[in-house]
Amino acid sequence: MGVNPEIEGRVYPPTEPYLVGREKIREFARAVFATNPTSFDVDIARAAGHADLVAPPTFPVIVQERALAQLVADPTSGIEPVNLVHSTEHATSHRPVVAGDELSAVLTVTHVTSRGPHTLLVADIEIRDATGNHVSTMTSTLFVRGEE
Repeated sequence: MGVNPEIEGRVYPPTEPYLVGREKIREFARAVFATNPTSFDVDIARAAGHADLVAPPTFPVIVQERALAQLVADPTSGIEPVNLVHSTEHATSHRPVVAGDELSAVLTVTHVTSRGPHTLLVADIEIRDATGNHVSTMTSTLFVRGEE
C-alpha cells in the first residue's frame, strides 16, 4: 500500500500543549550552538524586552514533531515510517518563543504528489500559543519511498 492521496487537505487535531521551560530552551540552544545570551540568561532576556528566556528560532520543531507523529501514526495515511525521509523544512516565525509559552500544533496535509512508486507529501504545521496567537508555521516536505 502506498500513501493515500485522499489525505491531501486533511487537518489533524491540535497536539497536546507543550510547556516551554527554561532548561529546555538552554538545552536546545546548546545543542544547536546558539550564542544569543537571551537564550541563557533571564536578566538579559528581560532587559531586551522579553518576558523570559527566548528560544532559538528553530525551537518549534519540538512541537512540530508531535504533529508529524500524528500523521505518521494515522493508519489511513498509508505511510510506513521505515520508508519516510524528511526532505526539506521551512520555518516562518511570527514571534519569538519564550519560556512559559504553552504551544500546540495543527498539521494540514497540503500536497500529495506521486513520483513513480514514490510520494512527495507537503504538510503545513501551524504552532499557536495557549491564547490562540500564531507563533510560527513550519512547512515539511516528506519523501515516502514506494515499492520499486
